[in-house]
Amino acid sequence: MTLMIERPAAAPAAPRAGTGRPAWEEPPTTVGQAAKGLTLGGMLAVVLVPLWIIVVTSLSTPGAINRAGGLVIWPDGLTIEPYREMLSDSTVRTSLLVSLGITVIGTAVSMAVSVLCAYGLSRPRSLGHRVILITLVVTMFVSGGLIPTFLVVTGLGGYDQWWALILPSAVSVFNILVLRSFYSGTSAELIDAARMDGAGDWRILWSIVLPTSRAVTAVIALFYAVGYWNSFFNVMLYMPTDSEKWPLQYVLLTFVNRGNGLPGSVNSGFGSTHAQTAPLSLQMAVVVLTLVPLLIVYPFMQKHFRTGVLTGAIKG
Repeated sequence: MTLMIERPAAAPAAPRAGTGRPAWEEPPTTVGQAAKGLTLGGMLAVVLVPLWIIVVTSLSTPGAINRAGGLVIWPDGLTIEPYREMLSDSTVRTSLLVSLGITVIGTAVSMAVSVLCAYGLSRPRSLGHRVILITLVVTMFVSGGLIPTFLVVTGLGGYDQWWALILPSAVSVFNILVLRSFYSGTSAELIDAARMDGAGDWRILWSIVLPTSRAVTAVIALFYAVGYWNSFFNVMLYMPTDSEKWPLQYVLLTFVNRGNGLPGSVNSGFGSTHAQTAPLSLQMAVVVLTLVPLLIVYPFMQKHFRTGVLTGAIKG
């Protein structure tokens, strides 16, 4: 007599090790992979090609620019004379320091106000937090307008003053709401345990909330820093005549967009006495100078940027 041994049912095949693909997600197809590659390649070209043209044109000689008929796509006779002439101008050097100072101080002020406001609004038992929150949200859609803002700032003595470039735009309600949404998700048990140990709000904010929200805080700081670095409109309103107080972006505006020479420059920019420097290459050199700080900072902030934006969006 033969014994029949029943084999156990085979377990379903597990996902291939190392793929990291969920079981419910379909495997990639050749067409889909190719479409993704073409899309990413196109987006990358849209970003990198203009940067390449700007950098190459800034390093080109007048002959190369004349042969190209304007912007240079392929290097042909490179020179660093445009950068030497640009950095030799006292106004450009001063405006670079002004932009750095406004960015650092403005970002610190904006982050201090935003973090404190967001933390206070994230605590459900804080005094008047609901009324304050509604008031802040209303200001996102209703504002006094440009003229009342100008009258208030100038009435407080802000005309031709440094603080007028920072305080009128120091707070973004959107950034406060993002921080508040993240802070509201902080573990209540952890905060209660800290209170039982005698920690106050300042201690909880500094030792618990901020360390657990480092990513979103870094992203908001980056948003503020980029805004201050690229800002030029407040200069047009409150500091239009004193070129020694202009930030770099406003110098770039007057030099490139309006067709003026570098303010205070002996060579007057477009009418430069240096035959080896083309006006267009000098314009592009100023553009490159405004881009360099952001290109240096972004790689270090990339991981925080990705984590902070996604986590803030999920928590919101």
